[in-house]
Amino acid sequence: MINVLIAEDHQLVCAGIRALLERAEDMVVIGEASNGQEAVDMAAALKPDVLIMDIMMPRLNGIQAAEKIRSQRPPVHILLLSMYSDETLIYQALQSGVRGYLLKSSLSDDLLYAVRTIANGETYLSKQVSDILLENALNPGTTGQGMEGIAILSPREKEVLQLIAEEHTSTEIAKLLSISEKTVEKHRSSLMEKLNVRNLAGLVRAAVKYRLVDRD
Repeated sequence: MINVLIAEDHQLVCAGIRALLERAEDMVVIGEASNGQEAVDMAAALKPDVLIMDIMMPRLNGIQAAEKIRSQRPPVHILLLSMYSDETLIYQALQSGVRGYLLKSSLSDDLLYAVRTIANGETYLSKQVSDILLENALNPGTTGQGMEGIAILSPREKEVLQLIAEEHTSTEIAKLLSISEKTVEKHRSSLMEKLNVRNLAGLVRAAVKYRLVDRD
């Protein structure tokens, strides 16, 4: 039996995923998380075989959460769900240690196969994603372009940047991350310097550009 944890902040989508999984006799849903940090905590507590996680999650996005989860033992195989097939996100996801990247447009057709594949320790990529990786392999030189800005940020800086873009105040960020407001302000200044922006609006644009938050 494959124990599955779902991390999805939209209730209707989460219910749809659960319904698909419940059709399978070899899978059981053991929990649901509504944000990235909750997914990290529940993965540690419940130790699922597979974590199905939306790439655009509040608090921590799917890639940031995957980076925190990948060191857990026994390993949790992560299947990221995404609306986007741009290569920046794909490479960030693979570098974070996920075992699968499934486009939401293929969810109803491919979810069960994807879960079984990564539960067996293999990698699953939607066909469109595989095509992008193949194209980059055949035409090297463009891989990872556009990732330079996000690559120089520390995991904590990424967390702070996402929370800023989600309109949390410094006080709220300090409480969420269990750090001082002074430390939050230091991270904010460091982010502005590293990303070469001058104000809060620039930080929000950067968070959208690097897919830490949804473009909407």
